[in-house]
Amino acid sequence: MKRALIPLPDRDFDVTEVAVPWKLLTRAGHRVVFSTEQGGTAPAADPLLLTGVLFGQLGAEPEPKMFYEEMTRSPEFQRPIPWAGLRASDYDALVLPGGHAPGMRQYLGSELLQTKVTGFWNSGKPVGAICHGVIVLARSKQDGKSVLHSVRTTCLTKPMERTAYFVTAWKLGKYYRTYPEYVEDEVKSVLDDPAKQFTRGPPALVKRGTDTDDRPAFVVEDGRYVSARWPGDAYLFAKKMLERL
Repeated sequence: MKRALIPLPDRDFDVTEVAVPWKLLTRAGHRVVFSTEQGGTAPAADPLLLTGVLFGQLGAEPEPKMFYEEMTRSPEFQRPIPWAGLRASDYDALVLPGGHAPGMRQYLGSELLQTKVTGFWNSGKPVGAICHGVIVLARSKQDGKSVLHSVRTTCLTKPMERTAYFVTAWKLGKYYRTYPEYVEDEVKSVLDDPAKQFTRGPPALVKRGTDTDDRPAFVVEDGRYVSARWPGDAYLFAKKMLERL
């Protein structure tokens, strides 16, 4: 049994990007440990992804929501450990999920968490990041450069983020714009050669990968590092992390 670490904010993380990796990893016999800034209290996913973002649509699919309900009853989720106590030597893999609602800024902007992530990156162990989770790596630095400086990656793409914002802004304002800068633009800004290192993958707005069908999904693999774009890639993303464990 291996131990995988998933840091989270207190609220607003993406249902699918957390619950699907948790389910596939635990189903394979591994243990998933959760961590929040202060620890001790169970965090909560973005509620709109459970009820439906707009007219009951754009939320998580039924199976990831079922996984989420199961996950919230696990002891590791109920009693997360604090970020300050994280040590790379205690874990075999790091998974950085995403989410776009305002509560994610606690996790995306934490210098403490970035320091811990840099230490984990330097351990040489498997690291996975999906959607906004790639921002955590982009902001985690060593010798003045992001740990992503020389690796290949993807993240939430600008067309995907822009489309979600334009479709929902009339009702939800900047719900889909976590920061003024697009995720893709920030990630590209830390890469040595964005044209060679960054890949958007095929267009994806509706079809999602599932437990049994990876055809709509896309990930970028660079050695022990795996990155993905959105919840529709979560199953394939989790499978690639399993391969590295």
